[in-house]
Amino acid sequence: MYTLKYQEFSEALYQALQPDPFYIRLLQSIPGDKEKQEALISYLDYSMYEAEKYGLLFIPGQHRYGASVWSKPLSTALESEKGQEKKMFLKANLGDGVLDAYVQMVDFMSTKVDGLIPADAWYLSIVGIKPEFQGKGLGVGLINEILEKTDKLGLSTYLETFTPRNISFYNRLGYEESASFLEPVTNATYWVMQREARG
Repeated sequence: MYTLKYQEFSEALYQALQPDPFYIRLLQSIPGDKEKQEALISYLDYSMYEAEKYGLLFIPGQHRYGASVWSKPLSTALESEKGQEKKMFLKANLGDGVLDAYVQMVDFMSTKVDGLIPADAWYLSIVGIKPEFQGKGLGVGLINEILEKTDKLGLSTYLETFTPRNISFYNRLGYEESASFLEPVTNATYWVMQREARG
């Protein structure tokens, strides 16, 4: 079984993300609320490990109040390696039902960004704040530091959200809605948002 590596943060991300339609559908095959909670914490923890290995994991040094998880473009070989490792993790730890739901949703969403988003854009995959720090305007700090890097590199970033109330937050960071789609597995609408580099 997978051993948690970032427990204080994966538990915080769980609190922030458990109502998200993507995660609700992802865990549908897992019985029991406690089991679902453990599964999502494990999934989020692995996503942080994956970002540290293949992308970028940002945890603010001073107060450690949350985390943001980013993917970067990879070579074909590394992208394949990353994908195989993710599928192995899902199958071994969360089961075939979760793996099947993940593959269907991610495959659909991936096809929608092809041609819509620049191939060299960084992807904001997950962001969340510990409950005791929420409502204090700290979410910006989990993203802005990375945007400063991508601006210097001249790169766009993008994200996908199933939560309409989050759109205005991302707008304030410079993200604009590129498109919206009805994701068929969740039967829920999500938005693709992009922020172009600022010189």
